[in-house]
Formats: sequence, structure tokens, C-alpha cells
Amino acid sequence: MDGCSVLPMVIMISIMPGLLGSDMRVSRQEPRDSQQLEALGGSRPRAKRDWIWKQLFVEEEDPTPKIIGQLKSKFDNGDFTIKYILSGEGAGEAFSIDEYTGDIHTLKSLDREEKSFYVLQARAIDRRTGQPLETESEFIIKVQDINDNAPEFKNEPYVSSIPEMSPMGTTVIQVTATDADDHMFGNNAKLIYSILQGEPYFSVEPKTGIIVTSWPNMDREASEQYLVVVQVKDKLGYSGAYSATTTVTITLTDVNDNGPTFQHNLYTFALAESAPVGTTVGRVMAEDADIGVNARMNYSLDDLEESATFRVQTDPVTQEGIVTLAKPLDYESKRRFAIAIEAINDHVDTRFLSYNEFRDKTMIKILVTDVDEPPIFSVPVFEWKVPENAPVGTQVGTVYARDTDAANNPIRYSTSTSSDLRKVFRIDPNNGTVSVAKPLDRETAAWHNLTVTAKETKENHLSSTVSVAIKVLDINDNIPTLSQDYQPYVCEGTQAGELIQMISAVDADDPLEGHHFYFSMVPDKHINPNFTIRDNQDNTASILTRRSTFTRRDRVLYHLPVVIMDSGSPALSSTSTLTISVCACQPAGHCPSGGVEALALYMGLSTQTLLGLSVCLIMLIVLSLLMLAVWRHRKLAQQKLAAQELDTEEYHEKVVHYAEANAGQDAAVSSSQPVPLRPHPRRRERRLRREEVTASIRMSLRHSHIIGPEDEVFRQFIVDRLAEADEDPYVPPFDCLRTYAFEGMGSLTGSLSSLESSTFDPCVDRSCDSGQHFMRLTPWQGAGEDETSF
Repeated sequence: MDGCSVLPMVIMISIMPGLLGSDMRVSRQEPRDSQQLEALGGSRPRAKRDWIWKQLFVEEEDPTPKIIGQLKSKFDNGDFTIKYILSGEGAGEAFSIDEYTGDIHTLKSLDREEKSFYVLQARAIDRRTGQPLETESEFIIKVQDINDNAPEFKNEPYVSSIPEMSPMGTTVIQVTATDADDHMFGNNAKLIYSILQGEPYFSVEPKTGIIVTSWPNMDREASEQYLVVVQVKDKLGYSGAYSATTTVTITLTDVNDNGPTFQHNLYTFALAESAPVGTTVGRVMAEDADIGVNARMNYSLDDLEESATFRVQTDPVTQEGIVTLAKPLDYESKRRFAIAIEAINDHVDTRFLSYNEFRDKTMIKILVTDVDEPPIFSVPVFEWKVPENAPVGTQVGTVYARDTDAANNPIRYSTSTSSDLRKVFRIDPNNGTVSVAKPLDRETAAWHNLTVTAKETKENHLSSTVSVAIKVLDINDNIPTLSQDYQPYVCEGTQAGELIQMISAVDADDPLEGHHFYFSMVPDKHINPNFTIRDNQDNTASILTRRSTFTRRDRVLYHLPVVIMDSGSPALSSTSTLTISVCACQPAGHCPSGGVEALALYMGLSTQTLLGLSVCLIMLIVLSLLMLAVWRHRKLAQQKLAAQELDTEEYHEKVVHYAEANAGQDAAVSSSQPVPLRPHPRRRERRLRREEVTASIRMSLRHSHIIGPEDEVFRQFIVDRLAEADEDPYVPPFDCLRTYAFEGMGSLTGSLSSLESSTFDPCVDRSCDSGQHFMRLTPWQGAGEDETSF
């Protein structure tokens, strides 16, 4: 039966008293007596009522506006002189009233799960006088439920376990679903459970949702886990019902319902006669389908005579029987052994098996071999522990090996270079003692694996190796530090007690009980007035403000030392300083951490001002670079010019020859080609001044007017000057070869030699040029037969 067919029936039942006793009326009592409505039925005598209506109902989730009932006063004659007014819950939003007829309309779709009924008040007013004709009365509109909600499972996921071999009907778990529909109206919220997956092993109670076993003696070894899918439906599963499913994971726990069983009737082992006592002969394994404590077993040897030579013990991890040598062997005395070995469960549960079914036996055969064996170590693997603060020279352990041959050769020990690249340990070659050779650091290497070689010193020099595992034990030798580089900030206007940063710590150590850090402030006689630290007891701490009214005008940065202490023994601590900046935060509390905006905030300037200053600074830098480049260019040019003048000081001078012409002919002077001279000396200890040379020449020329060109004095003067220039590299002019000729006797103009001038030197100021640079002397002395030209 669906909701649509149930609704009319409920409405008929609800209005039955009204149909039998005509219309229901409300007395002129207090408005809050609405719970006395005759609509709810009753056999008490009815009081006289002035209001007339029928019980009002509205179906949920119905979006269609409709009339759900009518309110009417007994004074209403149908002339529309009465005005009806509606107030209360939902008035004007969910319900409205026709002020002329009193019809009540729905305005929107209602949800019973949100609100199941509405309490409203009605008034009737005379339109002509504005006076109330009826006392305000209260009435209820009930929202009728429809099946619009699907059931939902609670407390998912469901996981449960039961022991294997449980009897039928064993309760596993109860699943529970809820439905938001009305439990008091119809079957909309009445649920029924069923199994979709998991039969025939499990079943569910339809009404309660309790899952029980329905298969006897379920065996964990056959199937350990089951997935059961349970379905729930509302409306008791009838048509139009909603459903939901959930998965229940059911695990069978183990019980001891299986005994140990050997897979072979005979196990054969071989052992050299030189095997030391304690040598493992072999391992045997009795399989048990159970797990955990139910699979634990003990092994024993039945032959008392042979059991004195060998011993068996149970490996607690693998549950194997380890057969070891208890007495030395002698190949010549006995070469084989046959022993019975038995396995039996530690915990026996006779509910499932008899006592004898929890034990099993097998035979082992041990053959003794006669071979020349290398040295035998006392154990197959050495495992040692050493604290990381052990000083150099500390003995870590000793490896032991011996030659079991009759010769019993001495043995020397050594370590493999490839197994100890850093040479952290050394071994005594005579006794096998391993000691610390370098300081240890667990944080760098927590384990060291060495390969130790034992080698006979005589005969065949046989050798054997063994692995040595050295674990470095941690000590508290590292201080705790902050887990990251925190950059906390406090916004302007932050109030006291506000959280500004969460901090945590790290430590390179690895204590067994885990890290536990303690945070505190640096002990000081003065309390920090700005910030405080709260240890959260979970390896974190909170930085809180102690006061308010932080402003950048007062201070931009605060430094807060934080003391971090670990829980080691002895405890170590460190102090880290947090730099807390005061920030003009954005409205969302964000503080700019980079770029122009952050820099502007840091300097207390606006972004536009900071940008303008940046542009000016960049232009100033560019101009400075340009000026520096120009200055360097000029300096380099000057240096280059000076170097050229210094390195290329090589000058040439005209070579002037003087000749006296015949009568009627002018004296001609011809210039020769420039003659390269010796280079200018790079280093000179003494350099004559030009004034000294000029004075010497001038003194000689003063007497030239009384000396003819053929005079021996003149010739000797020229020869001396040339010799002086050739022999002395420091005699000026350093760069020219000059030849001197007689210029005439008693010239009033004096000598025309360039040496007379102290301000002009054609060979110094410029390179010698063979062109015409002189003019005739005729304008001063007149024309003559003999002319001298330069």
C-alpha cells in the first residue's frame, strides 16, 4: 500500500467525529486551548463554538498550491462583511487565507522531516466597524508524511569476527539502519532486513538486523574471511519502498583444531667431523595449519643415547626444529646417526581433537664426513652493539674461529676492504677482537656490516668468512632545532592572546621512546611584555601575543628567543631566535612577503612613492656608469698615446751636405735619405740635459767666424761630436744623426743651427721631414755668387 492510498483513509478517520456531529466549533475561551480541539475526537459534551472548521491536513512534498480547508465564523452570512486574518507559524510563507471566504491555501511544498505541524491563529473582523467578531483562536495544520526518504545504515563500515567451528545461530553482529520518515504514520519508516550475499553461511533477522551463523563448523583454514551484503527496505519491503545496502566483513579467528604434521618420514643431514659444538646440523619443520599460539610447538629427540650427541630446539620465529651438535664428532668412531624427533603443540584443545592428534614423529639421519675444512667460526653471524660515543680503541666484540683438523693450524683474522670502506673498525689479526678505529656517528651510519676472514697460517692456508653486523646505539648527542625557518609576523591591531605562529622541532637523534620536546622562553628576571610561548605538549608550541596595539611606528621587528629541550638523558637544549615582524596586513590578514609592496610596507612608504624612488635611483646608477665609462675611455686613450710616444721615439734628421760651387753657380745642398740609428735606450742611469749640449755647441761656434771650413779645428770639432754621439748612448738628441758644415765667417745673424734654439727641435716635436723647410738668406745679405741653402 503506497502513501497515496493511505492518506485518504487517515483523513477519513481524523474527520469522523466531525461527520458524525456536524461541524466542529471552537469556544470563546483562551486562544491557547487549541489542544482541546474536537478534531482529535472525544466523547465529552461539546461546548458552544463560534468558529466552524474541519481538521486541517497537508501532504508533504506537494508543490501544487491548493485549498486544504476553511475557517468560518457563525456570523458569516455570505455577504463578505467579515474579514479573515491568519497569523502564526508559516502564515504568509507556507499558508494564506482568503479574507472573504476563509479558505486556507498552501503556498509552497512542505517537508515533514523539517517541521511536522504548524500552529496558527485566526481572527474575524467586521469590515464595517473594524471590530473583531470572533475571539482570536489557535488551530493546527498537520503535515502528513510520504515515503520520500531512503533508509541509511549507521556506524559503517561493519567489521566483526567469530571463532571458527562456531555452532549454528552464533550471533555475529547487528546492523542498524534509520529512516527519516514518520514512524507513527503508515509503513514509511518500518524497515526489514535481508541478506543479498553471504548465504548459506550467514543469515539476518528481518526486523532486528542481527546477523547469525547458519552453517555448522566453518573452518578458517578453508576460508578465513567472508563479505556479507545486507539490504534494508522501508515500507516493510512493499512496492514503492526505498532500500540501502551495507557490507559486513566477518573474519574467522583461529582455534587449535589442527595438529603438527611432518611432510617427510626421513630427513638426512651431513656434518663434518670438525664441526664445533653448537654447529647447526639442520632444521626440520612440522607444518600446522593453525596460526599464532595454536601453531606453536616443541621438538624433542626420542633416542636418549643419540640425544646426548645432538640437541634440538624450537626457533620461536619460524617454529622450526633446529638440530645442533652437542658433543664433538669423530669420523673414525661413528659415521652415521639415526634419531627419532617428535613435534607436539604447546596448547592442546581436546574439544576438537584427541591428545595424540596434536603430536607427530619423523626420523632424521646424520652422516659424518671426513674433509679438510677451513676454520670454523663459532657462530654463523656475529651481531654486536656499540654506543655511538664509544672512544677510539673500544672493543666491540670478538670473532672466533678454529681449525678442526688434527694439525690445528694457527689462524689470522682480517677484514674485507670492501666491507669497511671508511676503516671505522680494526680487527686484531691474532685474537679476532674488533675495536673502534674512528669516531662513530649513528646519524651517519646506524649499521656497519663487516666481512671477517679467518685464514690458516700453515699448510693449505684455507680460509673462511663470516658476517659481522654492528649496530650503533643512539645517544643524545644532537640538540633539537626548529623544524623550519619560521618567518612569523603580527598584524597591526592584533589583540592580546592571539596565535601568530605554530612552531615545531626536529632532532637528528632517534630515541627508543620517541621524541618529546619542551618549549619555553629564555629565563629572565623580566617577563617579555610582547609575546609568550605555550607548550602544546605534542612537540609543538604556540607563539601568542601578550599585549595588543602593535604598530610599525613604534617598532618594526621583535626578537623572541625560544628554548627547545629534548627528553634525552642527559637532556640537550638549544635556543633559537624568532624574528617577528610587525605588518600592515591586508583585510584578509595576509602580510605581503615579497616584492615592491612588502618593501614599501617595511619602509613605511606608499607603493607609488617607493616606485618613484626606485626609478630615480636606477637613472642615477646609469648616469654614473656612463660617466665612469667615458672617464676610463679617456684615460686609456691618454695611456695609449703616452705608450706610443715612449715606445716609438725614433726620429730622423736631414743629412745636410755643404759644397762650394764654381763661379756663376749657386751652392747647393742635397739631402740624403733618412738613416736609421740605434734605438733609444730603455734604461739610462744618466741623461744630459739639452741645455748643457746646446751650451757646448754654442761655445764652439762662437769662434767659427775666424776658422775656415778647411781648418783643422773645424774638422776636429765635427769628428769629436760624431764620436761622442756614437760612443755615448746618453748624449742627446738620441734620435737623429746630424752632420755639421761651415756656415760662413762672421755672419751677423749668427748661427742657424737648430741646436741654438732651446724651444724648437724639429726632431723631437715631429718626425724629420726631407721636404723644404728653409728660405734663402738673400733678403738679409743680398745676392751673391755663392749661396748656401738648407
